[in-house]
Amino acid sequence: MSTFERYLTLWVALCIVVGIALGHFLPGAFHAIGAMEIAKVNLPVAVLIWLMVIPMLLKIDFAALGEVSRHWRGIGVTLFINWAVKPFSMALLGWLFIGWLFRPYLPADQIDSYIAGLIILAAAPCTAMVFVWSNLTKGEPHFTLSQVALNDAIMVVAFAPIVGLLLGLSAITVPWGTLVLSVVLYIVIPVIIAQIIRRRLLASGGQTALDRLLAKLGPASLVALLATLVLLFGFQGKQIIAQPAIIGLLAVPILIQVYFNSGLAYLLNRVAGEQHCVAGPSALIGASNFFELAVAAAISLFGFHSGAALATVVGVLIEVPVMLSVVWIVNRSKGWYERGGKVSRLAEAHR
Repeated sequence: MSTFERYLTLWVALCIVVGIALGHFLPGAFHAIGAMEIAKVNLPVAVLIWLMVIPMLLKIDFAALGEVSRHWRGIGVTLFINWAVKPFSMALLGWLFIGWLFRPYLPADQIDSYIAGLIILAAAPCTAMVFVWSNLTKGEPHFTLSQVALNDAIMVVAFAPIVGLLLGLSAITVPWGTLVLSVVLYIVIPVIIAQIIRRRLLASGGQTALDRLLAKLGPASLVALLATLVLLFGFQGKQIIAQPAIIGLLAVPILIQVYFNSGLAYLLNRVAGEQHCVAGPSALIGASNFFELAVAAAISLFGFHSGAALATVVGVLIEVPVMLSVVWIVNRSKGWYERGGKVSRLAEAHR
């Protein structure tokens, strides 16, 4: 691990501070950058996400995707967490914290809207950033791509019914443009670019050339991650300074949700005997959110200045630092994880 990577937590903290400060003192500049969007998908952020995920996608050999079936335990755990646990646990946490414990400290007319925003946030599994989290835990890249693709397919049919059920709505407005464009921008295009580069490198210089490029792109990927953090906090710098107490209260159920779902997925993978390189990304996919879709859906249903929109934005703000803490936990606990009897036996069988 390089010196730059070793102090990643410090750089993240600095970027949060810099982003909030720049967003407060240069609101016009960030408003202009924020306006560069199509169907609620911010194009500068999309470019930065390309820089983050393409190095990870370069590692994927499509000929090896068939081997993912042996990780059926990890796939089953992740699907269970994403679709049977996560939206419903967030609804419970929202009602507990926002609807009851924190009710006296929040605007009364926005309580239901805040809860709705939290539910919308939890009902959309992340599609792009999980490649970064998976890479930081040395996760199995083929499993990660397969799981993301499967979640995207399920999201098309399950997102609206789950949100409608938990919000008590007969029908909801799904921002299909945001959903489709995000999948194309964050998954389809980067995969195509990565595979073209991979094939050309392997044809001209072999595995050595590919490894050399990956070593060069590693720092660039982390810089893109930090730049994304500056932009996200810069976009909301004014709101953070204007209402820090509300944002702090909304962050509580989101934080509990992330650690609960990632921890549950991690433990279930260990009990099932899945390898650590699958359990790590499984836990991270199970905990992270597709914030572009969530924000767009909240704005479509409740309006730009609603409590629901603010709740989804809080999810955006804490996504990166919180997921990095989950990455740290997964990496630090690898020894404990692999001491599990069933895990050890299955790992030996795979060797």
